[in-house]
Amino acid sequence: MNKHVIIIAEAGVNHNGDIELAKELVKQAALAGADYVKFQTFKADKLVSKSAQKAEYQLQNSANGESTSQFEMLKALELSVEDHYILIDECKKYNIKFLSTAFDLEGLEFLNTLGIDFFKSPSGELTNLPYLIKMAKMGKPIVISTGMANLDEISAAIGVFEKYGISKSLITVLHCNTEYPTPMNHVNLKAMNQIKDIFKISIGYSDHTLGIEVPIAAVALGAKIIEKHFTLNRLLPGPDHKASLEPSELKKMVQSIRNIELAISGSGIKEISPSEEKNITIARKSLHLKHDLPKGHIISENDLISLRPGNGISPMDIERVIGKELLIGKIANEILNLEDIK
Repeated sequence: MNKHVIIIAEAGVNHNGDIELAKELVKQAALAGADYVKFQTFKADKLVSKSAQKAEYQLQNSANGESTSQFEMLKALELSVEDHYILIDECKKYNIKFLSTAFDLEGLEFLNTLGIDFFKSPSGELTNLPYLIKMAKMGKPIVISTGMANLDEISAAIGVFEKYGISKSLITVLHCNTEYPTPMNHVNLKAMNQIKDIFKISIGYSDHTLGIEVPIAAVALGAKIIEKHFTLNRLLPGPDHKASLEPSELKKMVQSIRNIELAISGSGIKEISPSEEKNITIARKSLHLKHDLPKGHIISENDLISLRPGNGISPMDIERVIGKELLIGKIANEILNLEDIK
């Protein structure tokens, strides 16, 4: 998981309960170059009570707004067991890895039978002890989102995983803000590195902002996993579409992250790179003569000018040249060489 930044394209419930839309999301995530496409595995009656209210963003973004409860909304967004197998086959077809987030114990058990590479815990389950214990007992790497959490709650979750056999080397903690979309001034991206420093653990970022700038910045700051919601069209009805990227934007985000990976992959030592060596003489200057000078002339500062190319005496050595005798006559703008003086 740590060879390069893992990019999770979060399809979530943006399939709107339509398996054909879900299959197209798999295709678009693969075409964008993401490593994983992630869905959500839940049964509404095991996730939310029938009296639970919708979040504000769900009311604003869902079709028919307040006319349906959170339970009714989620019920329409469930993926069946068969849907999961269809999507796994679709992932194989497009050479992208399948992933899903479970929201209950049965969901965790089911995902384990599917052979997923790691478990991803959503922010809302960070304080669900039975859920955390069950996840740890599966014995696989774990990624947790930390929206709405403080350091004590993160510490407690990590402690549960360690108690049940999951070492920190198998845990990645994603900084996150659970608001859709997240205001830029609430991102608090530097908190991601605080998590790394305090817990000595791998970090990442689950993004709910509009646009692609913040995930790219997170990679530059050391994120090892990026998770980002995407949709086929932000105008589709549903709770998460408006805070999601469209396919072309997802592709641009992936390409930008890969570029940033390359940009920060160097030695960290300031030195001349192979690609720029050829430009040294072209871009730098060397000492030339301002005007015609005869043999035997004693060179003064007023006789010299710094011009490209830089394949002669460096202007940094000008003091070594002043006061020297010219051994041959030279013309204006001609480069000055060490063998020309004594």
